[in-house]
Amino acid sequence: MRMSYKKLWLMLVEKEISAATLRKDLNIATGTMTKLRRNEEVALSVLLRICEYLDCNIGDICDAVRVESD
Repeated sequence: MRMSYKKLWLMLVEKEISAATLRKDLNIATGTMTKLRRNEEVALSVLLRICEYLDCNIGDICDAVRVESD
């Protein structure tokens, strides 16, 4: 399984919030933003801060996606 933050990026577009604004407003480290862009795991506390900021549930910003193995 891997994380997908596609829903987060779509929600930011809908709400007309840039990734830079999100990072600045929530004081998110640049390394954490890079992890979000690369669909890597980030701390739950960061995801909860984003949810509070966007007034949504955690399932509204991320998904666990099954990875097919060969």
